[in-house]
Amino acid sequence: MSAPVLADAPRRPADFLLEHAQVLSIAAFFLLCSLAFALASPVFLTPGNLLNVLRQLAPMLIGAVAMTFVITTGGIDLSVGSAVALCNALAAMALGAGVPWPLAAVGLLLGGAAVGAVQGWFAAYQKIPSFIVTLAGLSILRGVALLLTQGYSIPITGAPGFIALGRGWVLGVPIPAVIAALVAVAGFLVLEQTRYGRQVVAVGANMEAARRVGMPAQRVAASVFALTGAASACAGLIIAARLGSGSSNAAVGFELEAIAAVVLGGTSLMGGSGTVVGTVLGALTIAVIGNGLILVHTSPFLVQIVTGAIILLAIWLNTRVFARLATRRRVG
Repeated sequence: MSAPVLADAPRRPADFLLEHAQVLSIAAFFLLCSLAFALASPVFLTPGNLLNVLRQLAPMLIGAVAMTFVITTGGIDLSVGSAVALCNALAAMALGAGVPWPLAAVGLLLGGAAVGAVQGWFAAYQKIPSFIVTLAGLSILRGVALLLTQGYSIPITGAPGFIALGRGWVLGVPIPAVIAALVAVAGFLVLEQTRYGRQVVAVGANMEAARRVGMPAQRVAASVFALTGAASACAGLIIAARLGSGSSNAAVGFELEAIAAVVLGGTSLMGGSGTVVGTVLGALTIAVIGNGLILVHTSPFLVQIVTGAIILLAIWLNTRVFARLATRRRVG
């Protein structure tokens, strides 16, 4: 006589809350910040200000979505800000030399992915910690940008199609925001719905175990750096188009904001767990805090202090509070 088949027990609301505690907490924090600044400044909720927040947020969100994949594998990429600056400067130089802007854009996207792939090769195949590899990349890429520009800003003229990437509109929405939204949706679908996304999570959880079951673990670990390289190039193009110039001094602190958005959104620094939805909420929260503090006439230097405090709080929540909640959920 066969054993009776038991129906799956219905999920309790408490299980859902524990499973999504990190994303729900950042969503609540984002709403709380938005409410506080809406009450503090009548300008905050105006359409013009909100659209401006989305436009300025776009480059960082693009970088943060790609950074989610890197951190999910247990790695880190500190070179993204320098890569943004280099692509920003190269875009201005290429356009100044008469290269058609679509060709320049595609070339820089491929070049950014190639630079990221080289860093990924050192981290994944040569077993050098990604922190060290990308710290070297941070210095090298910024140095190349400074060498090429000699520290000067390079104006971009006669390329209206390119400038539209940073200043144009689609159905009343800034084009940079549209691009960032498309990147976020693509990142969510890839991480949640594809075999590659499952491999990224598996490599972050246990790279050796992933390799033993036949996954191309090293290739996956290297490939995520190609994603951040391409994303950095995209962000650099948007910043150059928005400002109408290329500068080696662009995107200073970009890597800090991208990492903060990812960690604040609930992606584990230890790897094996990532959420693009949380990253989007984390990026929105950082953007709202920066915009709101300026609207209430707070010193812009305070934004850096607040961002650093947020990173510290997020790491503490990741390693202490939510880890304990997850343990209780498994035991229960």
